[in-house]
Amino acid sequence: MITIVMGVSGSGKSTIGGGLAARLGQPFVDGDHLHPQANRDKMGRGIPLDDADRRPWLAAIVEEIDRHRRQGESLVVACSALKHRYRDFLRSGHDDVKFVYLHGSRDVLAERLGHRAGHFFDPALLDSQLATLEEPSDEEAMRVEIGKPPAELIECIIRADCHGPQA
Repeated sequence: MITIVMGVSGSGKSTIGGGLAARLGQPFVDGDHLHPQANRDKMGRGIPLDDADRRPWLAAIVEEIDRHRRQGESLVVACSALKHRYRDFLRSGHDDVKFVYLHGSRDVLAERLGHRAGHFFDPALLDSQLATLEEPSDEEAMRVEIGKPPAELIECIIRADCHGPQA
């Protein structure tokens, strides 16, 4: 099973994904670490990525997923996966990929980004990510409302009962 924890920057993908992987005893890949340096530099300057920028990054994530598949390993990946076609590409025709969509209001996300230090993402890009986001349907992803402590969110993901207010 490949679990991709998705959402815009500040939603908690790395925290929830890393905690979920640890709780399940599975490897974790933070998609941010697979961005080419040019992407990191661009985002650090407050310039949004476009599809062409994201293409090699998504390909690197698929390579990592395939490597774990070949080894017979499950995997948890943190990746924004903002568009339907990105999620289709990450699935690459496999039915062992499930998405967990971390959803939060713009205000909550902006507050989180304002407190984050040492990350290459310029918080000014939040609105660009929200504009790019094509929210997944309930059939495409488990929707998780952020705001509870990470341990609670991880447990509800494992139990597959993350019911919360839909915004």
